[in-house]
Amino acid sequence: MTTEAVEEQPQTRVNLLGLTLAQMEGFFLDIGEKKFRAQQVLKWIHHSGVTDIGEMTNLGVALREKLLGIAEVRPPEIVSQQDSIDGTRKWVIRVDGGGMVEAVLIPEAKRATLCVSSQVGCSLDCSFCSTGKQGFQRDLTAAEIIGQVWLAIKSYDAFQAGNGRIVSNVVMMGMGEPLLNFDNVVSAMDLMLEDLAYGLSKRRVTLSTSGVVPALDKLAKVSEVSLAVSLHAPNDALRNQLVPINRKYPIKVLLESCRNYIAAQRDKKRVVTVEYTLIAGVNDQVEHARELAELLSDFPCKINLIPFNTFDQSDYKRPSGNAVSRFWQVLVDAGYIVTVRTTRGDDINAACGQLVGQVVDRTRRSERHRKAADSQIIHVG
Repeated sequence: MTTEAVEEQPQTRVNLLGLTLAQMEGFFLDIGEKKFRAQQVLKWIHHSGVTDIGEMTNLGVALREKLLGIAEVRPPEIVSQQDSIDGTRKWVIRVDGGGMVEAVLIPEAKRATLCVSSQVGCSLDCSFCSTGKQGFQRDLTAAEIIGQVWLAIKSYDAFQAGNGRIVSNVVMMGMGEPLLNFDNVVSAMDLMLEDLAYGLSKRRVTLSTSGVVPALDKLAKVSEVSLAVSLHAPNDALRNQLVPINRKYPIKVLLESCRNYIAAQRDKKRVVTVEYTLIAGVNDQVEHARELAELLSDFPCKINLIPFNTFDQSDYKRPSGNAVSRFWQVLVDAGYIVTVRTTRGDDINAACGQLVGQVVDRTRRSERHRKAADSQIIHVG
């Protein structure tokens, strides 16, 4: 009998970039080390921006050599960077498996908000969102999510300047539905809040959802980040067309879940941000505003109006300034706090609803949308 040599497979190294404090402590205990090493490594990665384990000089030489054999600090790769005339910066980021996602930093006078992606593509197919037209490839890992924060700070050399606060706010509003990638998103948000990492307050990290109700109920038990809900319609008939997941979790069920989330927070002054994309001739009429005001009459919220940002695969149009003003006035007169989102970065396709990345579509949705466009059929839902 002959035996064949079996080629030894390279060992998969643990990417320390995506580990929370608890996970990092568990990692060090598992390899026979003291758990306080977790705090040291977190600070090297997220405070100092160090990826070379050999440069973590408060770890002994033997420990560094041990880690080099079993672990790594590997952020995703920036493929391109674009700067808008308004100061907005967008990155196209390559992740494992060949997909690409986009992240956007929006600087303002007193803050800088980073819009972070959670999936390569999106499975929900909201009719007004360019990401949904690309289909869905996979969830991002925790390292790939928090890696967008790490890369944003690194691109401004803010680690070296000791100014990691270049990112003051994070919104989970990029590519993908965050609650469909629950565990990885929660781990990444834990790192955003962790003092040994980015130290953001719970009010400065916002998760936006289209309404995955079971996951939102679960989130209420493990997180206290700010909540935004993508509503976009004042009734189920219209929302079924714009946000297809509404057919599974209609507005009444979604708003009740949001109420429960707010009720579970220790800070009883928290409210939900209701996001409402205004689309010309679709959901931007005065009667829609009145219906929305009635719908939210006993709901703890503020309202963010988002004039639609056009993209190639959509026939929807941006509403006029007068239409936006009329809609806003109805809600203000009804007593709501209402803001109109300023369009930022549209010259580099970085505005809300315009992020596309590069998706190896597992749903065949992108092909379906192309065929619909070729046939001049407007496919909704």
